[in-house]
Amino acid sequence: MLDLPLTFLKRPATSNAPRPWLLVLLHGVGSNEQDLFALSAQIPDRYYVLSLRAPYRMAPGAFAWFDYSIEPGGGRRIDETQEAASRALLAQVVASASEQLDIPPERVLVAGFSQGACMALSLLLTQPELMRAAIVWHGRLMEQALAAAAPPDALSGHALWVSHGTHDDVIPIAHAQSIAHHVATLPLTLTYREFPSAHEIRPSELAACVSWMESLSAKPTSF
Repeated sequence: MLDLPLTFLKRPATSNAPRPWLLVLLHGVGSNEQDLFALSAQIPDRYYVLSLRAPYRMAPGAFAWFDYSIEPGGGRRIDETQEAASRALLAQVVASASEQLDIPPERVLVAGFSQGACMALSLLLTQPELMRAAIVWHGRLMEQALAAAAPPDALSGHALWVSHGTHDDVIPIAHAQSIAHHVATLPLTLTYREFPSAHEIRPSELAACVSWMESLSAKPTSF
């Protein structure tokens, strides 16, 4: 039985999977662990799916990885103390789950939507040794991650999926393009996709991402 410091839902990999992978899911602000866990039916059986609940309670059934405020000009100011605490907690959870399940970091993916995507990307950029790749659905790059980023060479052998909706009015697509621009200088493999959608994961986006996951799992690596 998994013993982790965050509330979670799980779907184990099939018992006959010879080399199981771990997929950690991080929901968006105001949601909970049940949200992205609904996607688990579409995730290949070789993956142990772990959907986490963010630590900060906003309202009944609504949680966040960190609080934020919107500035008069439209910019966002985040609670940096909460973000740092959540990132440290996520690192602990991913490392502990990897160890308890006997799934090495090179077969670990961390995926998030919206605020959860911000956290997944930040974890990859700051502690890449914990995972093989990050999946960023409709997220953005946070300055706090850049300040604590690992040396570029530490990202060698890693991969990143970034997808966004062209009609996303919550996190404009310019943020996804900014992510692609930033990581272009890093020694990781980027897959970037745009979809004709709003702030949501439509079936076509999920199907394309799952296909990418399957291609990734077919390419062994070590770091």
